[in-house]
Amino acid sequence: MDPAGYLALVAVVAALCQWAAWQLRVPSILLLLVVGFGLGRLVSPDAALGRDVLFGAVTLSVGIILFEGSLSLRLRDVRDLGRPVLRLFSITPLIAWVLITVTAWLLGFSLEVALLVGAILIVTGPTVIGPILRMLRPTRRVAALLKWEGIVVDPIGAILAVLVFQGVLLGRSGDALPQLVGSLLLTIGVAAVLGLGLGWLLEQLVRRHLVPDFLHGVVVLSVAIGSLVLSNSIQSESGLLTVTVLGIYLGNRPELHLRHVQEFSEHLQVLLVGVLFVMLAGRIAPEAVAAIAPRGIVFVLVLVVLVRPASILLGLLGTPVTRQERTLLSFMAPRGIVAAAVTSIFGLEFMHAAESTAEAAAGASGEEAAALQRRAQNLMELAAQAEELVPLVFFVIVCTVAIYGLGVGRLAEKLGLATASPQGVVFVGGSPWMVEAAKALDAADVTTTLVARDYTKLAGARRAGLRSVTANILSDYAAKDMELPGIKSLIAGTPEDEVNATAAREFAHVLGRANVYQLPRSDAETGAGSPRTQTASHLSARTCFHPARTHDQLRQLIEDGYTVKRTKLTEEFTLEQFRERRGDDAVLMFTIADGDVTVVTPEAKIPSVGVTLVALVPPEDPGAARPR
Repeated sequence: MDPAGYLALVAVVAALCQWAAWQLRVPSILLLLVVGFGLGRLVSPDAALGRDVLFGAVTLSVGIILFEGSLSLRLRDVRDLGRPVLRLFSITPLIAWVLITVTAWLLGFSLEVALLVGAILIVTGPTVIGPILRMLRPTRRVAALLKWEGIVVDPIGAILAVLVFQGVLLGRSGDALPQLVGSLLLTIGVAAVLGLGLGWLLEQLVRRHLVPDFLHGVVVLSVAIGSLVLSNSIQSESGLLTVTVLGIYLGNRPELHLRHVQEFSEHLQVLLVGVLFVMLAGRIAPEAVAAIAPRGIVFVLVLVVLVRPASILLGLLGTPVTRQERTLLSFMAPRGIVAAAVTSIFGLEFMHAAESTAEAAAGASGEEAAALQRRAQNLMELAAQAEELVPLVFFVIVCTVAIYGLGVGRLAEKLGLATASPQGVVFVGGSPWMVEAAKALDAADVTTTLVARDYTKLAGARRAGLRSVTANILSDYAAKDMELPGIKSLIAGTPEDEVNATAAREFAHVLGRANVYQLPRSDAETGAGSPRTQTASHLSARTCFHPARTHDQLRQLIEDGYTVKRTKLTEEFTLEQFRERRGDDAVLMFTIADGDVTVVTPEAKIPSVGVTLVALVPPEDPGAARPR
């Protein structure tokens, strides 16, 4: 197959796998790897693209993925977690490296290769942590710790693997340690100078409006890619740390608005993750995975049961991380694309080193030739073991993603740090109808939160014992720091239409466009049918409730004596009978079925039976109400 056809096929397959995984609510990486293994039997990525092009593309793609992740790292998220975060970058990976190295050595790998696999597998990564966090939406502290660890430890693991590889090539010469220390210092120095320098330059260009808005994404991403390649040319494998430093710098500059850049790179990241997993998995033969499986099962068990819990508990000892948070962190370490990519590259590097040493031996004579031949033979043996690492690491990726991705939800829920299946509702505003609706949902064990800028508007919610937050829904606090564990949907219902629309658009980035709603605009009728006066559809969220009612109309219904009631629809009392009894003036708000909460919309089709209906209904005495 020609390269263009292969890349198109992989892109389509990757997108379909991620869509199917979303539908099935399983980690997408599992489907990507399984499909990648199968596709690789039909078309080899090495044959379609060539090895050099393939690994060049892998390097650039991993850099883009880490840059996108680092853009989302906010120092404000860890302002009260300074020590734990530093421990996650230092002591925790060091403990994990030692324990993984010992495990690999006991399973039959040489010490050199065991050190290498230990360095590679200390990483987790944004490609696996991000989707799990989007699904769980845990507390801010847990999410911040996992995000920072996943993104920053990735380049640390890659650099550590490079140092191990260089140490193996240097052997036991007396100047090995000084060279390795010098290499580490040079890597850090290059990353700091390039990352911070280019970050400052980009900041000045954007602040001074020297780059038009439509080029922000292209320019920023191009600089990130260029810094990766330039950094690697100066110091091998320093590029990942460089793009991470660059992303953290740009993401934390005050008043530097790069949301559109982040959205651009985020969409690209999703595509690249899918493509990389399919292609890299396609390089591995099923028989190689089967051959490594017995050792792989033992290896995974040790990683999950011993290595991760021990490294977290010892690494975070004495820090202000709660027992519940440590427990969740102890069972949350899926491996991702960086581990897969780095392993694939080092398998080839050992072979290249062995071939170069053999060529040098052929051109030497005497004792020097004999020593080089012995060294070449040793490197060939290490290369053979390193080839086994590729299926082993992919086996670890599949197993850890399955274990953590499928099991962490229940653990987080049991620890009270997240909800495996979020169903809660955020009401923006403090109107009486919101309090009534929240009380009805709360009685059905549905999490609710009311948010309003004015403390006095939440008095009714506080009297009812409901969770309330005094904050401007358009503030940085609400968008970035407000806790949303267990929340699925948002309903913007303030008297101000523009606030509702803006809040819905902002929270669509967190909850998804399908789960954010607003009341119909008060001027909807006057602007209907006129493109000059009607608000553009992309500036508004989905309309909630049936029939749709504006803020003033809902307020008037409450004043007329309407109340929010829960009604179980059964064969004995169907939706049709509900309508006959309550009349067409009832406002249908939510349905609850098997724990799933759905916001009713004007176009929704409500089942006649089998759901609990939450509706704003008129008083039992028809004469007591004057529906409007």
